[in-house]
Amino acid sequence: MLRLVFILWASPYTVLGLLVGAAGLSTGGRAHVRRGVIEFHGGAVQWLLAHGPLGPTALAMTLGHTILGQTAAALDLARDHEHVHVRQFERWGPLMGPAYLGCSLLIWLRGGRPYRDNPFEVEAYGEHECE
Repeated sequence: MLRLVFILWASPYTVLGLLVGAAGLSTGGRAHVRRGVIEFHGGAVQWLLAHGPLGPTALAMTLGHTILGQTAAALDLARDHEHVHVRQFERWGPLMGPAYLGCSLLIWLRGGRPYRDNPFEVEAYGEHECE
């Protein structure tokens, strides 16, 4: 029952991840379920990650209970790190996006590194280094 609550709490982002994943599938990408999370890679997913704010260095990103990766190999490297973000989405639910972006903005305004100094990333890198 509690697992269902976590899934529903994170579901707005999961739906977004599923939409991006569907775009990936329609352009030659692949999908797999690993450790209770749907992973997408290749196709439009790869293009979106490579052309996003972090550029080609972004191996993967998490939206709710979906993980979007550039390639299957990138997902293998980033999986543990991204699963920390899955747990963060389960804790923060719909507030995850504003909290993450708000932290990055404040860090940037203070002269820090908006990605690496973000507490959500610090937690994920602290548990699982994927670089």
